[in-house]
Amino acid sequence: MVLGVTPLKPWLQRVFGHEDVNFVLTNRIPRGLLTRFVGWFSQIEQPLVRDLSLYTWQLFADLELEDAAKAEWKSVHDCFTRQLRPGARPIDPDPQVVVSPCDGIVVSCGPIRGDTLIQAKGLTYTLAELLRDPEAVQVHRDGWYVTLRLTSSMYHRFHAPHACRIERVTYIHGETWNTNPATIARVDRLYCKNERAVLRTTLLDGGERITLVAVASILVASIRLHFLDLLLHLDHTGPHTIACAQEVQKGEELGYFQHGSTIIVFAPAGCALADHVREGAVIRVGQPLLRRP
Repeated sequence: MVLGVTPLKPWLQRVFGHEDVNFVLTNRIPRGLLTRFVGWFSQIEQPLVRDLSLYTWQLFADLELEDAAKAEWKSVHDCFTRQLRPGARPIDPDPQVVVSPCDGIVVSCGPIRGDTLIQAKGLTYTLAELLRDPEAVQVHRDGWYVTLRLTSSMYHRFHAPHACRIERVTYIHGETWNTNPATIARVDRLYCKNERAVLRTTLLDGGERITLVAVASILVASIRLHFLDLLLHLDHTGPHTIACAQEVQKGEELGYFQHGSTIIVFAPAGCALADHVREGAVIRVGQPLLRRP
C-alpha cells in the first residue's frame, strides 16, 4: 500500500533539496548509528509503521513503482528491495554490448587517465585508492569507467552486465557518507572512504575483465549478494576477500542494496562508452553501457 501525498511535497523538496541544507542534514549527523537504526526500523512489519514510513518517504522522493511486481508491501524494506514484473527491463542481446547493471543516473564517465578518474568537477581519485588491488589497477589503467547513482526511489537490485564469471568479492570497510550530488561535490575521495564491495568478473566469451564496485551510503550500508548467500554490512567481520567461481548470464540478478547507493563499472582499454551514456543521463538495467572492441 502506498498512500497519497500532501500539497506540502513541492515545498519540502525545494527546502530540503537545497545543496547546503541537504549536505548538513544528511552528513553532519551520527551516520553509522542512523544507518543501523534505519536498517532495523525499515524491516518492521506493522501496518501503521509501514504506512507512515512510506508516506514520509513519498514527501521527499518520487517513487518509481509502476514496474514493480506487486503493489502491496509488508514493510518499507520490502518496498525498497522490490522486484520488477517480468519483462520490465529488456536486456540488450548484442554480445558486443556490456549493459548497465542497475537503474541509475550517470554521475561521471569516460576514459581513465592512467589510474585517475573523476568523482565530480574538480575532484578526482585513483584506482589504487578505490580498489586496493594492484592487479586490478593494471587491468583498468587507461580503461573506461561509468559511475551510476541510484536515488532512493529507484529499483535497487543490480544485475550481471554480461555473461561472466564472478571470481572474487572484496568487502572494504569504511564510512557512510551520502552519495548524492551535494556530498560528492564536497567530500574528497568519497567513494574511497565509504563501505564498498568490489566484484571481480571475467567475460565468458572474450576474457575481458569487468569490475563492479558497489558503494554503500548513509542508511544503506548493506549489500546482499545472491551467489554467496551473504549480506555484507557495517558489522560484517569477514572474510573480507571471498573467492568464488560463479558463472552468471547477462542480465541475471546478482543482489541488491538495502536502500539506494552507487555502482561504478570499470572496463579495460579498447572498450568505449555507448552512444547515449553521458553525465546526467538516466539509464536502466539492460540498456547499453559500454561497447567491446
